[in-house]
Amino acid sequence: MSRAIALAQLAGEAGEVPVAAVIVDSSGNLIAEAENRRERDKDPTAHAEILALRSAGAALQNWHLNQCTLYVTLEPCPMCAGAIVQARLSLLVYGADDPKTGAIRTVANIPDSACSYHRLSVLSGILESACRQQLQTWFGQRRQR
Repeated sequence: MSRAIALAQLAGEAGEVPVAAVIVDSSGNLIAEAENRRERDKDPTAHAEILALRSAGAALQNWHLNQCTLYVTLEPCPMCAGAIVQARLSLLVYGADDPKTGAIRTVANIPDSACSYHRLSVLSGILESACRQQLQTWFGQRRQR
């Protein structure tokens, strides 16, 4: 999660919402990392989680990521939650809840819904204060402008 927080800082400095994700394999090896790039790429799907999933699939030459863990600084949105389920990740670890669009536990629960054929384990609140503070600081600075 510390690596994701550092990447999120870089995203924020580049004008992106400071969210980042890393994926590790079953041995704990880092196989993918990404930060939000929607503004830079002019791509509405360029969320950190989506980009990390794409990179992990390419690294493993397989879209089944069932032996992998995704760490992300903010609870995934509906789009990312759907992609996480599709990738069949074994574990999702996230920092801060997203009270507006969180689709893992806060607003919706896509992994445990009837439309989800894959169940994954979820750990939330990991380095939550640091993740939340990073987002609040970034949005506070944007509002001052």
